[in-house]
Amino acid sequence: MAEDDVDRSEASGERLLGLLLDRARLLPPQLVPPLIAQEVARIGGRDVSILLQDYAQEMLVPLPGRNLLVGESEPVDGSAAGLCFLRADVVEVPEAPEANGVRMYLPLLDGSDQVGVMALTLDTVGDGDRRLLRTFAGLVADILVTKNAYTDQFFQARRREPMSVSAEIQWSLLPPLTMSLPQIDVAGILEPAYRVAGDSFDYALNDNILHAAVIDAMGHNLDAATMATVAIGAYRHARRVLISLAEKYAFMDEAISRQFGPDHFVTAQLMHLNIATGELQLVNAGHPAPLLIRDGLVVRRLESATTLPIGFGGEAPRIRRHTLQPGDRVLCYTDGIIEEHLAGQEPFGEDRLIQCVNRLGREPSHGTRADLRRLSLTLKRERGGRTSDDATLFMIEWRGGGVEPSVAPEDS
Repeated sequence: MAEDDVDRSEASGERLLGLLLDRARLLPPQLVPPLIAQEVARIGGRDVSILLQDYAQEMLVPLPGRNLLVGESEPVDGSAAGLCFLRADVVEVPEAPEANGVRMYLPLLDGSDQVGVMALTLDTVGDGDRRLLRTFAGLVADILVTKNAYTDQFFQARRREPMSVSAEIQWSLLPPLTMSLPQIDVAGILEPAYRVAGDSFDYALNDNILHAAVIDAMGHNLDAATMATVAIGAYRHARRVLISLAEKYAFMDEAISRQFGPDHFVTAQLMHLNIATGELQLVNAGHPAPLLIRDGLVVRRLESATTLPIGFGGEAPRIRRHTLQPGDRVLCYTDGIIEEHLAGQEPFGEDRLIQCVNRLGREPSHGTRADLRRLSLTLKRERGGRTSDDATLFMIEWRGGGVEPSVAPEDS
């Protein structure tokens, strides 16, 4: 392509992105899907579908909307859309000869969190189209996330079965399910997705310190969800006033004790990870110990002096320090993973969990998010499909301190 043609193509792409952004800003949520289809048509695209991940992370469900192609839900495993979703990369599938075109699947990424997949068809696909549509898909993801705060439409599309009130509360509490940076990957998953009650997790990266917590509130249903809400709220408040790990525990302990009395408690794993050095600090409040995974295999439990569960007025916790190696993963889980009873009435147990981790660790990795999802589905199958208690997985991968990313200076 001649240089003048490239310049014109890039200018046309910039206009397309600018039009989408300007027009979407004031549109009500229900008019965003038609706008996306309209803007894709400007570059010769057709048959646009927006596929959102369902809450169980098993299917990609179509978002309804005028001018969108609304077909059947597509499985995350075993479909072109699912491959795009799992690998966060573009997938192209040639149409049948009589259809004359290429079906493109583009990941909808809000930062590093996966929103879903955008599918469309072009007659031919060039490198300029790929660059433009990657950027276009990123902008679509940002718009969908922004509009999601104003509507229930996207929540409704993602639900494949009724959701309990407790699960509604828990999903509203969660941070993004994934975060990916050059130094670190974070991913979490809740089960049962539509009935979860007392399990939750939270994290935030403040400067070089990743603050993370995994909690399990006692009880079931709405009582457990209410206690988890207070626990996560107290944790976030403590984190944002910049107090130490031990002080976070004390603050949460007081909040639960005052609100619910001495007979209620929350188990928790509280962590600080320095993403520059790999130093990990742990406070274990009556929770199962995390597993350290190296080269795909569990090498040991990350033991720490166990402190009383939150709400029991325990003494100041003793903090245990571990040093991670680049590529190490830390897997946290709640007791619903290992206490589920199998058909023979024996508990699933930590040994079976470790066996599953090691078996999957011998297979090729597709990234922290995809690997954790695969582990969750494997564990569910191993339990015979039963999840009678909340069963949460939360994984951190430390890639190494490396060079801190910087923003290149603008040309003068």
